[in-house]
Order: sequence, then C-alpha cells, then structure tokens
Amino acid sequence: MQEHKIGIIMNGVTGRMGTNQHLMRSIVEIIKQGGVNTGDGTAIIPDPILVGRNEEKLKKLTKLSGIDKWTINLDEALEDPEYRIYFDAQTTGLRVAAVKKAIKAGKHVYCEKPVALSLGDAYELYQLAKNSGVKHGVVQDKLWLPGLLKLRSLIDSGFFGKILAVKGDFGYWVFEGADGNLQRPSWNYRKEDGGGMIVDMFAHWRYVLDNLFGEVQSVFCLGTTHIKKRWDESGQPYDCTADDAAYAMFELDGNIVAQFNSSWGTRVRRDDLLTMQVDGTEGSAVAGLRDCVVQSREDTPRVVWNPDIDSTIDFYDDWKPVQENEQYDNAFKAQWELFLEHVVSDKPFRWNLREGAKGVQLAEKALESWSKRSLVEVEPLSE
Repeated sequence: MQEHKIGIIMNGVTGRMGTNQHLMRSIVEIIKQGGVNTGDGTAIIPDPILVGRNEEKLKKLTKLSGIDKWTINLDEALEDPEYRIYFDAQTTGLRVAAVKKAIKAGKHVYCEKPVALSLGDAYELYQLAKNSGVKHGVVQDKLWLPGLLKLRSLIDSGFFGKILAVKGDFGYWVFEGADGNLQRPSWNYRKEDGGGMIVDMFAHWRYVLDNLFGEVQSVFCLGTTHIKKRWDESGQPYDCTADDAAYAMFELDGNIVAQFNSSWGTRVRRDDLLTMQVDGTEGSAVAGLRDCVVQSREDTPRVVWNPDIDSTIDFYDDWKPVQENEQYDNAFKAQWELFLEHVVSDKPFRWNLREGAKGVQLAEKALESWSKRSLVEVEPLSE
C-alpha cells in the first residue's frame, strides 16, 4: 500500500482534551494502525508537530506519545509547507487569531468547538476559509458516539414513526476544588475567560439536534450559576462568574420540541452522563453515550393514573436494548479519519466552519433568551 504522509500542526494539545482525545486516542492510534485506508491503495499517515506555550509540557507529551517534533513557535510551523493541516485545541479565546493565521498561511483548518466566543468571529472564520479555498472542519464528536449512532439507525429505519419530542439530560456533580482534585479547569467557570455551560455545551446540542432531528428554529433558555465559589489549580478560591447550568427548550423543523437540562451541579440517577429520550408515534428510545434501548408501540404499557396505590407496572421492563451490529471506534478518531480523507482524497465532509458558527449562534441566542426571559428565533445562516 502506498503511503501518503500529511503534516499536521497540532496546537493546544497539552490541554486535557487535546492530549487525550485528539493526540493519544486519535492521531497516535491512526499512526499505530498504519494510517487511514482510502480504499484506493493509499494509506494517509499523519505526521504531526506538537505546538504549545510550555516547553516542559511539550517534552513530556513527546515521551507519552512517541512523537518527537514540537515547537513553541507557531509562526515558524505555519511557514513550513510540509505541514498542510492546522489543528486548534486551545482555549476558545485564543482560537480565532490562530485560525486566521493558519488560513492566511494556506493551511487546511480543523478545530475544536466552540469555534469562537461570538457569532461574528465564528462566521468571519468560515468566510475567510471559504474565500481562500482551504478545506475546513469543526469537531462534532458526539455524532459518532455508539449511542447516537444507534439512534441514527433507528431514525433512518422509520422506527419512531412521526418524531414528536426529544428530551436531553446532561451533566454531573463537579466538586468545588477545595481538596485540590479538580475535575474541570477553573477557567470553565469564569465568563471573562470564555467559560460557561451555554457557550460550552450549546454548540454540541446544535449539531446533535440539527443532524439527527431537524434544524433549530427557536430557543427559550434559563441559565444560572448554582455554585458561586470554587478553587483554582493553585488552590486559590475564586468567584464563579459563568453559568454552570442551563435549562432550555428548542423548536425544531417538523414541529419537533426538544428540551435539554445541562448542569455541573447535579447528581446522576439515570443511565448515563448524557441521555436522550426520543418519543414518536410508533415508539420511543433512550440513548446514552454507548447504549440505546427502545420501546415499540406494541410494547408500550397502557397506563391508568392512580396515585393512591403502588403501580403494578415496572416501567423499565418493556424496554429492549438495541443490539450492536458493528464495532464502534473512538468518536474523535472517527471524525479525524473523515477529515483526513477530505483533505487528501476530496471526500465529502459537511461539518465545516459554517456548522461551527451555527453552534456559536445557538449559544448567543440562548444567552439572549436568558437575558430577555423570552423565546428567541434562530435565523438561518447564509452559505
């Protein structure tokens, strides 16, 4: 098989997501498996250079990953024609300027979400990339989670009949950090540093809803900061200025209603950290990150309301698991492989910077709804 090496500038991979999901579980694993098989006798082999601001972290990362190329000079890496792709996993506030540099340097761009902190900046990146002719993509990993892939197959098979509503429940308890054992970076809880549940998670809910059920038409959202004080990485207390929970309702194409609860201040008593229940005229399903169960119309119990006696129905009994008919790869790795094929073989890749801008748009509209205490329309973004 002929090898096609492609250089990738990986900026921001010293962070948790960049290290774990993008470097170790995606790029390193793709290299280990012998690249991406394009089906025409070619294997695409990533050739990454690690970019960051901390030399010590980069050196440790080279030992962990086995990748020996690194630099703290992004401009120098962007000048090298051997590196055709720029990837960005920095904190959101640093992303726009770096992606603009990469587009100007003629690099294909792939980046984490949110693409930017404002719709104006996010849409500008899309226009710049489109006008320059570079290929571009945004991480939309949840579409490749096993639970959501099973949900997709149910939708495609017509299992639900007419889909009526979607109910999402996401989050878990994030400890305040006084014990020094932080689950999430402290900047996540400071608005001035780009933190906030709405900015972070509504980009996810946008692509999940748009791709599985229908385009978002409007949003009503209430955000809040449940936990007012936390401790940072140096053990110092700080005031939380960003929302750590959001409770939202969305109207979708096809008269579908979706509601999502998102919280870092909740304790889990459900099947998974994220569950989505889809109700239709012919059946319902509940999907988690990996598993999915269904209840058909025929299996639906005929319930009669009577709060004065214990129910004779076990409401978990009549749900059946969706069987796994395939092997599921890491969701981040799956999308990385598709983007690499897009760059090298020109295969279709619809999850571009415009899709990323739509995620930022929904976050802005949700924040506007919270401020106005009213339903806000979500207008289509121009191509």
